[in-house]
Amino acid sequence: MLHSPTHQESRLAEFENLLKNDHRVKVAGIDLDGILRGKVMVKSKFLSVLESGFGFCSVIFGWDMHDKTYPEELTVSNAANGYRDIIAIPDLSTFRRIPWENNIPFFLLSFHDPNTKKPLAVCPRGLLKRVTDELATFGWEAMCGAEFEFFNFKETPESLASKGHHEPEALTPGMFGYSLLRPSLNQEYFYDVFDECRNFGVNIESFHTETGPGVFEAALAYDNATNMADMANLFKLSVKQLGMKQGIMPTFMAKPYGDQPGCSGHLHFSLRDISTKTNLFAASLSNNSSSSSSAGTVNTNPANRTNPPSPVEEIDEATATSQASTQPRQEWEDKVEGVEHMSQMMKWFTAGLLTGLPSIMAILAPNINSYKRLVENYWAPVTVSWGIESRVSAIRVIGPPQCDPKGTRLEMRVGGADINPHLAIAACLAMGLYGIKNKLPMPVGPTTAEAEIDMTREKGGNVKVKAERLPKSLKDSAMAMMEKDSIARKVLGDQFVDHYGATRLNEYRIWETAVTSWETKRYFELV
Repeated sequence: MLHSPTHQESRLAEFENLLKNDHRVKVAGIDLDGILRGKVMVKSKFLSVLESGFGFCSVIFGWDMHDKTYPEELTVSNAANGYRDIIAIPDLSTFRRIPWENNIPFFLLSFHDPNTKKPLAVCPRGLLKRVTDELATFGWEAMCGAEFEFFNFKETPESLASKGHHEPEALTPGMFGYSLLRPSLNQEYFYDVFDECRNFGVNIESFHTETGPGVFEAALAYDNATNMADMANLFKLSVKQLGMKQGIMPTFMAKPYGDQPGCSGHLHFSLRDISTKTNLFAASLSNNSSSSSSAGTVNTNPANRTNPPSPVEEIDEATATSQASTQPRQEWEDKVEGVEHMSQMMKWFTAGLLTGLPSIMAILAPNINSYKRLVENYWAPVTVSWGIESRVSAIRVIGPPQCDPKGTRLEMRVGGADINPHLAIAACLAMGLYGIKNKLPMPVGPTTAEAEIDMTREKGGNVKVKAERLPKSLKDSAMAMMEKDSIARKVLGDQFVDHYGATRLNEYRIWETAVTSWETKRYFELV
């Protein structure tokens, strides 16, 4: 009798063939700061762990970005458990070759608990998978885009260290956004980023200069949430490695200069029906499709879902629209042009994201420096706010006539270029889903002149509805996330929140005790 190969045997044979001319493989996983941690493996070892995975030191979740272990003993990795190994499993769907490293094969890793074999609660790729898997049980797929601004400098790690990381030399002078002239000064680097990223499976949709000395901005091509998060992370790595080859250091710090605009890391979101590919955020498309498909259906029957039932009844977009019409309309809905292009599902998603925004600020603004960008008068949002085509709001709603209905989406504008893409995308999607499940109303009207409606409170008197100010520091953001009943706990889980929140508080404590050059310049002589 002929032996039929098992799935494992077939996969092994497939990759033995793909790697037949290679003798080494590079692998990497992602830590909580969005830094790739990996190694080069001999091919035979790699092929032997395709299914089972291999041991990887858990210390990557037990230390900060400078490899200093956390003084607080965190549950995943600590001195008490000996910084034990966790299980790293190669994600074979991420296979690509690194063109500037002699086409070495490369795979991303996902980290799993060695006892339960489940995705590690603090693994960024695992957290995102948990959210996308839940969306899939409803028949939905999250689609995402990412845009990164970043300054570039004529420096190397050695030259910058010799300057004490002070006053690096900008790659190009002056303020010249959308310039066709400035890239010519470093044409090889500029086109290497565009072309080599494409060869690496990181698809750049557009690439241009931004306002500021030596600033570029790249928009990555729209894709599903997992692919986008992977590409966004690998884009940062690619730019840094390509720059180093030419004596150029890019930085994805949120605010490298005190007197210049910061660097954004904007994320775009929409949901689509897995079977019909219909954009469920577009009112015209989702209404038309709901009569002939299951687009927009939320099925909470435990027998048909892998996750626990959610607190919503079964709805589709047509039902959602009908339900919305019987509920009191928010006063601004008939006054603001463009709202009619938002499906009810998009409104609920946006409401969830706005309601939970303060609770996930520690993810969207994960570093001390992040909050130097989030200040008034620099185009960065500082409130819980949204608007139709509004670039001064936390969320910008994009739809007709600025785009085709199938391009209807929202843009989260709070995050800087320093975000961990996997965590940021996972947190935003989880909050949006929370809004859909609970059919949340918008907590604030849109940021437009037409929406400035006088509201009468019980005590009398006309007052403007004012948007909530976002947390102003990493400490405030971490504390908001770690509150006992925070929305972040509800959607991301206690284990993740406790661990991640502690890492952010550690970062704040380091900053709190640091003596800066600003202090010595200001006080050294005169006090």
